[in-house]
Amino acid sequence: MVGKLLLRGMLAGLIAGVLVFAFAHTFGEPLVDQAIGFEEAAALAAGEAAEPELVSRATQAGIGLLTGVLAYSIAIGGLFALVFAFVQGRYSSLSARGTSAVIAIAAFVAVVLVPNIKYPANPPAVGNPDTIGVRTELFFLMIVVSLAALVAAIVLARRLAPRLGAWNGAIAAGLAYVVFIGLVQYLLPPINEVPENYSAMVLWRFRTTSIGMHVLLWAVVGLVFGALAERRLGARAQARTHAPAFR
Repeated sequence: MVGKLLLRGMLAGLIAGVLVFAFAHTFGEPLVDQAIGFEEAAALAAGEAAEPELVSRATQAGIGLLTGVLAYSIAIGGLFALVFAFVQGRYSSLSARGTSAVIAIAAFVAVVLVPNIKYPANPPAVGNPDTIGVRTELFFLMIVVSLAALVAAIVLARRLAPRLGAWNGAIAAGLAYVVFIGLVQYLLPPINEVPENYSAMVLWRFRTTSIGMHVLLWAVVGLVFGALAERRLGARAQARTHAPAFR
């Protein structure tokens, strides 16, 4: 069954990837062009020679973007299906669609929202090339910490449920997660490498568009996979019900 759920997860990722590509190409790429224009103008003002274009912008914004988005989305869909297969029936008594929706929301918060609050996405011309390694390490560290804290919060909620009730236990665990993440983000070093005179509007729109891409990705994966998984699990249950009993 896991293999069939995995295929459905990858299909959900493929569908999400096509929609995310359309969104990114329509709303994100114009912002990237504006950011590149700012970068080129700054380099020209500083007397720096223009760097050779190894890959054309048309290729980057077209087939390059499509390939990257589809590969990422299909991988996310596959991982999503594996998590669903592990959780459903063991830690969740919800329907397939309900479990899928909860996983999608939790993953979006832990993998996207929390890390981007501390280290948001940057367009071209924002960020020092010399610190890209450190910035990448801090971003992935924030993802790992957020995921670990989410798992710990789920365990805490389950342990508090017999004493406080499921709802109150979940609220207490959620508050513990927020407090812990807030403390971690306070202790981690801030990064502010936005150049002077950089357009605040371009920066804001780029970051909100980046978040919007992830919202679309996780929403579509959660909804599409939930529907596909429910049909699969429902058909399997029905087959078991109608199967002849041999004694």
